[in-house]
Amino acid sequence: MLDQLQRIVVTGGAGVVGAHLTDKLLERGDEVICVDNYYTGSKRNILHHLDNPMYEMMRHDVTFPLYIEADRIFHLACPAAPIHYQHDPVQTLKTSVHGSINMLGLAKRLGIRILQASTSEVYGDPNVHPQEESYWGNVNPIGIRSCYDEGKRAAETLFFDYHRQHGLEIKVARIFNTFGPRMHVNDGRGVSNFIIQALRGEPITIFGEGLQTRSFCYVDDLVNGLIALMDSPADVTGPINLGNPHELTIRELAESIIDMTGSGSKLTFEDLPQDDPMQRRPNIDKARDLLSWQPTVSFEEGVRKTIDYFDAHLSGNQHPTKPVGHA
Repeated sequence: MLDQLQRIVVTGGAGVVGAHLTDKLLERGDEVICVDNYYTGSKRNILHHLDNPMYEMMRHDVTFPLYIEADRIFHLACPAAPIHYQHDPVQTLKTSVHGSINMLGLAKRLGIRILQASTSEVYGDPNVHPQEESYWGNVNPIGIRSCYDEGKRAAETLFFDYHRQHGLEIKVARIFNTFGPRMHVNDGRGVSNFIIQALRGEPITIFGEGLQTRSFCYVDDLVNGLIALMDSPADVTGPINLGNPHELTIRELAESIIDMTGSGSKLTFEDLPQDDPMQRRPNIDKARDLLSWQPTVSFEEGVRKTIDYFDAHLSGNQHPTKPVGHA
């Protein structure tokens, strides 16, 4: 807990992680400036804060410079679901690169600390399992996922170069698959897509044979990790993995959701998208040692909360989903 009020910028603040992070920051007494262009973020996620004098919402694209005053920056802006970041791959890459340059420039001008929301996708389709921060990754630089994967890798480079060249205080979190309430209905990724299909009684779409693995972290746990990293000593720069080491196959995920929703949905199988990683599990030893952080919400508890959210949200919404992989 900080000793004094902080004015904190959260880019991507209307996204699922940004919205939950905002909740937590406001709860502890910080002032929050949400910066979002609403490409994938939703005003519904943050409407409950609009009457709060400690909260400010700015429609802004981080690929353009931002001139405001603040004490800290959580830089979360970037579409994270394949269906969204592949829709406009050039803009996705610009968001990671130009956006990071602009926010690093702001942090440099103000002399403040900045955190980058990086991703487990920097590890690509890993040859090392579980993935630890020292692993350099196995990423295709010219594939359909590269706009996101390589954009985040370039952003990490920029953060560490600003740190070395300008003495900027940086924090880099490598976020593994995160889920929870307020996810986009058409997010297109495993947990949300399977829940929506199960609730509607639609076939559950699995890519490949469903043997690829993921490790799913509930959003509240992730937010606690991001805050712990931001508030850690200056020499704890990261990168630090933030995720839940509980690993399961995509097929196991689908079967668990069918069971928890009581759905009659059946499994269907489609071709695996290009460069879809076959395994993903974080080594979180650094987070435990340096941040005293580890997930506390079980997979089952998190999924039930997310099912309850979508069950309420989908009332009267019967638009079909368009799954595109399990990233």
